[in-house]
Amino acid sequence: MKKVVVAGGGIGGLCSALCFHRFGWDVEVLEQAPALKEVGAGIQISPNGVKVLRAIGLEDTVSANAFVPQSTQIRGGRSGKLIGTVRLGSHIEERHGAPYWHIHRADLIAALEQAIELRQPGAIRTNASVTRYEQTDDAVRAVLAEGDVVQGDLLVGADGIRSIIRQQMLGPSKPRFTGNVAWRAVVPVDRLGQFTPPPTASVWVGEGRHAVTYLLRRGTLANIVGVVERSDWKAEGWMEQGTKQAALNDFAGWHPIVRTILEQADAHYCWALFDREPLNRWGDGRVVLLGDACHPMLPFMAQGAVMAMEDAFVLARELSSASATSGGIAQYYRARRNRTARVQRTARDNAGIFHRRSSLGKLAAYAPLWLASKALPTALDQRYDWIYGHDVTAGSDATAPEESLI
Repeated sequence: MKKVVVAGGGIGGLCSALCFHRFGWDVEVLEQAPALKEVGAGIQISPNGVKVLRAIGLEDTVSANAFVPQSTQIRGGRSGKLIGTVRLGSHIEERHGAPYWHIHRADLIAALEQAIELRQPGAIRTNASVTRYEQTDDAVRAVLAEGDVVQGDLLVGADGIRSIIRQQMLGPSKPRFTGNVAWRAVVPVDRLGQFTPPPTASVWVGEGRHAVTYLLRRGTLANIVGVVERSDWKAEGWMEQGTKQAALNDFAGWHPIVRTILEQADAHYCWALFDREPLNRWGDGRVVLLGDACHPMLPFMAQGAVMAMEDAFVLARELSSASATSGGIAQYYRARRNRTARVQRTARDNAGIFHRRSSLGKLAAYAPLWLASKALPTALDQRYDWIYGHDVTAGSDATAPEESLI
């Protein structure tokens, strides 16, 4: 039996372990933290991501804690005026054969971790920081900070935007600061009263900033991400805890729904948004990159986690069917590079649309959206069919009922 060693215990790393296990591989996940945990935060899983969860037998498990939004809405950040609507709910499930979910990151991580422990007990190793890799024609070894060596047939670098695996593979380089920082908070809805956000993915737009609100855990939690243009970010850390007052200052005068969530939150995490240009290769012998390690994305398309999940399935499938590791990695790169690069570009473009400052710029961006949502809703549905309608599991014999996988 072949063995894959996965560096990184985030969504992409855990999902890749489950995908490889589903294709018959032995797996070992190396996570540098003492435990798998997530700062309180929500993510969106579109139909293309749900299909990956379905293929590895986790659709029912994850859906138990999900919230199904009825639409995506664009609203004025201060006025709350509705600018445009894109249909989700039952409409998108009928259109693409899978639902659209809002899920707490911690719930998704817990479901992935539990599935790995059920299917291959002991496969996740914490306090395991990979510092470098070594390889021969027949094997690859992940060298840990404490000196231990973990050997396998393949090493997957799922260790994020500051990937140690990517750095060794392609040389040192710093990610690009995009000039945006993001606030993130989660609040029980029973604290919000009349200012509970609607059952939608609501994008509140304004000059040089925007916020996104949506519900989690069957509607019991409200999530907010507030993005602000900044040129003075000095912090070295990837994520820091800021202050309530600083978050409120960044959204002074905004709609009460936005401000009430910030006011009622117990913790306000703030982090700088970085990205990279698409890489010209993702592999080195028996080593390959996945997710943010090779294509970090701004959160303005809600596809970062989903693209990593798609990566995981395609990588496991290609490496399982290829006659040689190099051929499988090459096919994985060909299948994923252009798609992920397009999503990266689209997310960057959305930052400019959401943050329009001039009246003329707002009119140019929002008038067509308003008109289309009123008169041509099907045109808005079609706009992102290339993302939501994509199915990396199509034609694969890996799809199976959940009960058969445990």
